[in-house]
Amino acid sequence: MAKVPSSVVAASGLVGGYGVARWTRKRQLGGVVLAAAGAAAARQWREQAGGVAAGALTAAYVAAFAGSHPLAKKVGAWPAVFGVAGAVALASWAVADRRGSSE
Repeated sequence: MAKVPSSVVAASGLVGGYGVARWTRKRQLGGVVLAAAGAAAARQWREQAGGVAAGALTAAYVAAFAGSHPLAKKVGAWPAVFGVAGAVALASWAVADRRGSSE
């Protein structure tokens, strides 16, 4: 069975967390989705790229979540979420997934 790339897990956590919070009107539920996907991605990052890279990518994931809020005031909520999700996915692919796909 094919493993879902960590870049997809991380981006899905950001987009899915926002979507769940928005559509259910329960921010805490969106936070659960965000945290669960972040934890799953962090586990994959550690396995694929090591602890230092996992720490850096986890920090980027949290920074993307935090940064999407002020960015949303400038470009709108969905564009901000998709933008930061794309940035985290790209970083995740470059640091962890690309490395794992060559084995």
